Amino acid sequence: MKKAPMYTRYAREYERAIEDNIYNARFERPSLLSMLPDVAGRSVLDLGCGPGVYAEILLQRGAEVTAVDGSSEMVARVKEKFGSRIKTYIRDVSEGLPQEADFSHDLVICPLAVHYIEELTPLFQEIYRVLKHDGTFLFSTHHPMMDFQSSPSGNYFRRELVTETWDTIGNPVDVQFYRRSLTELFGSITEAGLYISNFSEGIPDKMIEEVSPADYQRLSKLPTFMFIECKKNN
Repeated sequence: MKKAPMYTRYAREYERAIEDNIYNARFERPSLLSMLPDVAGRSVLDLGCGPGVYAEILLQRGAEVTAVDGSSEMVARVKEKFGSRIKTYIRDVSEGLPQEADFSHDLVICPLAVHYIEELTPLFQEIYRVLKHDGTFLFSTHHPMMDFQSSPSGNYFRRELVTETWDTIGNPVDVQFYRRSLTELFGSITEAGLYISNFSEGIPDKMIEEVSPADYQRLSKLPTFMFIECKKNN
């Protein structure tokens, strides 16, 4: 899984940008956190941890956190901020989770990262393996209706590598991700032995309207992200 420059070369700019922006801080984060179970005293694996935004929240809520990212720059930021309070290491999660033991985590979260991975079933199988029997997998990802606007082929059912230019950090940066159908995404979940226990397309916070009425209207009318909770078929 190749990391975009936004998460490597511009890691610090990205960290600053997502502190209080609309799509990460005011839409994705509140939507995913609204589905977060009680983590006090629980073991949580944070995949695609980025600069540690979720890791910090989990730590504040009393979780034991392991934070993993494929970007050495992001992992360095987590180590700088939290030191030994959080276990963190560099890993391309599309290649598995060999450092994590079977049945070792109560919760696995993966915010806005699975769309960077070509083959999801192997990762979901690894998540199944490391989850405890009553564990939860919670992740967010792009909504296929949003991504389909950038489809090179116009074929919704074809998995495609899409390149877009984002201005998240205030400068245009090319980002590549995989566009896939709901059929493929949900199929990867069930093939891994998981089932969907909760699903949301997010509700934009009214505070967004005060900052950007146009973005609020867009998020209120068009699906942008999906928020999916999975459990194990034991």
